[in-house]
Amino acid sequence: MIARPLRRRSQLDLRGVPDSGGVWAPCLSYDRGTFYLVYSNLRSFDGPWKDVPNFLVTTQDIRGDWSEPCFLTASGFDASLFHDWDGKKWLVHLLVDHRDNRLFGGIVLQEWDPVLQRLVGPRRPIFQGTDLGRTEGPHLYRRGDYYYLLTAEGGTEYGHAVTLARSRHLEGPYEVHPHHPLLSSRDCPEHPLQKTGHADWVMGENGDCHLVFLTGRPLTTGGRCTLGRETALEVLEWRADAWPYLAGGGRLARLHVPAPPLPPHPFPTPPARHHWETGPLPPVFQSLRRPIDENWLQIRSRAPGLRLRGGDSLSSLHEQSLIARRVQHFHCRAATELHFLPEHFQQLAGLVAYYNTAHYYYLHLRGDDTGTQTQLQLLACDHYQTVELLRPPLVLPRGERVRLQLEWRGADLQFFYALDAENWRTVGPTLDGSILSDDYVREGDHRYRPAITGAYVGL
Repeated sequence: MIARPLRRRSQLDLRGVPDSGGVWAPCLSYDRGTFYLVYSNLRSFDGPWKDVPNFLVTTQDIRGDWSEPCFLTASGFDASLFHDWDGKKWLVHLLVDHRDNRLFGGIVLQEWDPVLQRLVGPRRPIFQGTDLGRTEGPHLYRRGDYYYLLTAEGGTEYGHAVTLARSRHLEGPYEVHPHHPLLSSRDCPEHPLQKTGHADWVMGENGDCHLVFLTGRPLTTGGRCTLGRETALEVLEWRADAWPYLAGGGRLARLHVPAPPLPPHPFPTPPARHHWETGPLPPVFQSLRRPIDENWLQIRSRAPGLRLRGGDSLSSLHEQSLIARRVQHFHCRAATELHFLPEHFQQLAGLVAYYNTAHYYYLHLRGDDTGTQTQLQLLACDHYQTVELLRPPLVLPRGERVRLQLEWRGADLQFFYALDAENWRTVGPTLDGSILSDDYVREGDHRYRPAITGAYVGL
């Protein structure tokens, strides 16, 4: 990870945004010296209404600051920007149709004027999808005599797929790839890469074409994906019929793909341990719903450490003091050292394995009613139902530093604590870490609501 483009509240205000709302399917493109980032801020999803403004920011330095946002549209989501050869720019997205709760109103196209900084001209429907249904995530490209339209279909779960269509005219009609879908594992449940879909492609300097797409790696066949949505690459090869095909053949993504013939560009190996001595915060760490600023987070160098000033609860949609990073491995360990003097049982600080406001495990220090004790408690939250797992809570020496740790092995999640650097003690039972997954959160939900974040571990 090299940068986070949206760092200011003026660019992205997530206060009150529901779980798995906010930025959906951002699209990064480049044209004539400028990077363009199209993104959404989905504010509501329940019922037929989808309140989802879409914005555009730009920069000439992808590692630098990005512009203030330009509003595009609130008529749908998964918007992307297409730069045609004649210099015109077109926004393509899914149109939301609330009538009769149908949601999908087609893939539509409208011109964006870079001088006026707004959409102009009529909005034109260009694609109604295939029988796979749930068509979304459109991207447009031009190559040779054709315009190519890449979409996601089949939903974001085990039926996920990549659909490709083409036309000699920008506005269509678009014909579907003869080997449809282009990419999917929907018919091969034992394949290690599941939920493959929602793709984009990039053309390399030497003409190579790579497909970048979403995937999930379940713990068991058809099971839960605690790592959430992951990113994978495949190679596309172009054939004489002017259609691209997977270079490995078939529709299944390969576990191992040859690297393109480009000069090596190795990045430094991320450190296993981070010492809070100097800023800025490493980009792997994210805040939740509010930008990082010194009003609630400070990195101190004189007495090295990260200071968090308390905020809302973990079930709030507004202002938690939470710094977390994605869980990227089935087997991992995370630990921290904490100095905390709580004066009340409502003051909590600790180590959390987090999915969303309704699903987390939280090992924390807290006060008591008198303000004289420091207690250690492990809280489990499942569909907003919370259970304290330590009865009674452990009473710890007041004012001493405490080490907290979790270890994740597949579906098993175990917490620990220590008062020194060596003598770790288990806290509570081995927990079911698989509930911190898109799949579990969707289970038993009588409405279709998105659950697309994967698990985090944080402070």
